[in-house]
Amino acid sequence: MRGLDRLLELQELDLEIDRLEARRRELASGEDLRAAREQAEAAEGRLGELRLALDALSREIQRLEHEAASLEAKQRAEERRLYDGSVANPKELEALGHEVEALRARRSRVEDELLDQMVRREDLEAEVAEAEREAAEARSRLEAVGGESAWELERIEAELAAKRPAREALARALDEGLLALYEEIRHQKKGVGAAALVEGVCQGCHQELSAMELDRLRHAEGVARCEYCRRILVRV
Repeated sequence: MRGLDRLLELQELDLEIDRLEARRRELASGEDLRAAREQAEAAEGRLGELRLALDALSREIQRLEHEAASLEAKQRAEERRLYDGSVANPKELEALGHEVEALRARRSRVEDELLDQMVRREDLEAEVAEAEREAAEARSRLEAVGGESAWELERIEAELAAKRPAREALARALDEGLLALYEEIRHQKKGVGAAALVEGVCQGCHQELSAMELDRLRHAEGVARCEYCRRILVRV
């Protein structure tokens, strides 16, 4: 049948055109740009949340520092009263001693909490620095995608402009019946209407044909079809 030996060439060209057209639709719809924008917005959002958390933690640390300083001052004042002889009553001295111990214990708890929060702040500052880096990269990517998309769209249009005439010329070299069958199968099989038969294996569905079927195909006239996927088979 006329053009059967060039059917795989047509198939490869069609797959390339399909790929280019799919990519053109993707670019025209702005999917890459949308994805880059969403990534940048997510990175900025995470950075904002981390900065808010860092601000809140810094305020808490400042509060604890003030509380610790206030407790220290009060503790020292009470200790002076305890030891400077200004309080002579034994009961008052005992109560003052208990107050000093309570202030010391409370101050110790506050200082321990302050140390924990300062360690948390160091970890959070490291997270903020990493988030700033990721946000900067996402912004750069968003800017780059805008320019890259326009350039790629131009390149695709140029390739399609060259491949479509070549496809039309190649299609004219095929028998009309063969071309019609190929187009019908290609529509049914996700763009692949013809496949090579290599060592008894259909390269369309990758199934090995039975020995009986291979023998039948060797002696049959007309277009060979895969017994599994029904694509047109071309021996290579």
